[in-house]
Amino acid sequence: MTQITPQPGILDIALYQGGQSQLAGHAEPLKLSSNENPFGPSPRAVAAAAAEMAAIHRYPSTDHAELRQAIGKVHSVNPEQVICGVGSDEIIHFLCQAYAGPGDEVIHTEHGFAMYRISTLAAGATPVEVPERDRFVDVDAILAAVTSATRLIFIANPANPTGTLLPMEEVQRLADGTPEGCLLVLDGAYVEFAAGYDGGRTLVESRSNVVMTRTFSKLYGLGGLRVGWGYAPQHVIDVLNRIRGPFNLSNAALAGAEAALKDEGWVTECLQVNAEERARLIGGLRQLGLGCDESAANFVLARFADEQTALAADAYLKGQGIIVRHPKSYKLPHALRITVGRPEDNSRVLAALTNFKEQA
Repeated sequence: MTQITPQPGILDIALYQGGQSQLAGHAEPLKLSSNENPFGPSPRAVAAAAAEMAAIHRYPSTDHAELRQAIGKVHSVNPEQVICGVGSDEIIHFLCQAYAGPGDEVIHTEHGFAMYRISTLAAGATPVEVPERDRFVDVDAILAAVTSATRLIFIANPANPTGTLLPMEEVQRLADGTPEGCLLVLDGAYVEFAAGYDGGRTLVESRSNVVMTRTFSKLYGLGGLRVGWGYAPQHVIDVLNRIRGPFNLSNAALAGAEAALKDEGWVTECLQVNAEERARLIGGLRQLGLGCDESAANFVLARFADEQTALAADAYLKGQGIIVRHPKSYKLPHALRITVGRPEDNSRVLAALTNFKEQA
């Protein structure tokens, strides 16, 4: 029997693997594998989302106007140039669907987010991977890879899983070198954790080919509600809204995200604890002799001597009921990515790794 064949590129997609959340023998493991807010969402966001459950027979807003207005006010952007999606993943997918296809190329970096490649292949386009330099996005390598077929360039800043931050002058240089017929997409899933960096907002406002994406999954702790947004020139927003499903976000998601934005006290407290604990975690890892770059996100990347040692450390942590991420699929087999947790969580991680090193 002849089977229907999917579009070119789809069968080349490796299924996305999320961070592990369960651990045999541990009823409530310490999950530090998905860069979630260890304090969870704002109680106001929980209450707002719960209040919508009594009216789940009603369709949600099609234009997300109230959430876009709130985003505009909090992040100083024009709400007319904002599009909301099912996580920033959906915005990434929209961009590939709208602007890339067979014969086109999409650039991403060697340690870049898996969804760049997945969404590119789903659109039938060709992903082009460029090297990074010491776990930093390399602007020269990206610009050297640009051809007449390049339609999109994706970078995450701060980057995942490395946590490194490309200085604004380098982001500016990348934008300056991006051809007019190509979109530069600045994935800002972790922007809130990078003090002083606007995620590329000013570049979006000064150019016709720069797009910024953001998410409510990390700082705001709404990963389970799946809400993200993009900020782009009006001509891009007009295109993306033509392929966006009219009811892609639920009432609960919309209400929860809006309430999370407005709870500034919760946001400030979470950011302060993350900054303090991130510095403590980095310092503790370095005292153990592990490589660890400065991170501008809510996680750190611990580098071991080799893949075997990283896997042994991962296994030891699991034995202690601690789940972190081994980013082999991101071409960092000798490393472990560790979400910055609560103070007691980070103390537990450092104590476990200290014991691991002593037993090695």
